[in-house]
Amino acid sequence: MTSVARGAVFLAALGDDAVRLHPEIRAQMQVVADSDTAEGVFEIAGSRFGRLAWCAAPVVGPGLLVTRRERNVPFSITTVAAQTRSGRVSLDTAREFRFRAVTQHITDRLTITARPGIVHNVMGARGRVQLLEHCSVTAEGALRMRTHAVSLKLGRVRIALRGILRVDVDLVDGWDEELRRRTINMRATNPLLGTVLEYRGWYRHAQVEPGQ
Repeated sequence: MTSVARGAVFLAALGDDAVRLHPEIRAQMQVVADSDTAEGVFEIAGSRFGRLAWCAAPVVGPGLLVTRRERNVPFSITTVAAQTRSGRVSLDTAREFRFRAVTQHITDRLTITARPGIVHNVMGARGRVQLLEHCSVTAEGALRMRTHAVSLKLGRVRIALRGILRVDVDLVDGWDEELRRRTINMRATNPLLGTVLEYRGWYRHAQVEPGQ
């Protein structure tokens, strides 16, 4: 594997639209590093279903469920961006939610696709929940990702989740000009259950020298 820019997946998906990103966001995405960490605080984070979320554990597996909902939750994001010999760019992300009584994690792997603006997102440690997400740039220069399609993969069987089974994810990754930090706002909703997971707050990348 070859080290690539930390935001290479998004830059590739956005194509020419990447120039519309806020200059600070674009500059941070262009930093090349073997791995990257960021720290921040969620104003609100979690699921209103609490421990009932564990009911889905046998289906979706570890690294996807959050069973708390609290305010002022410290968190960290660890990412590893890479490019394989075939030229495919990927981004592995691990999010650590440090709730008061327990620490929980959400992991995923993003890869570029041949479709303009679309990335493939494999969620959780077992990769059973998979999304196609559309990347765009808001009027304020933030990165926005919205669900295009979602499916559940069980062994060799892939089940498209539509109608009342569908989960729509809307994420906006922006920039706070006054406080000089990134902002994050994510909400996952289901037509029947409403909001099943949300988090919003801010974060800052650790200082990384280009090329390290």
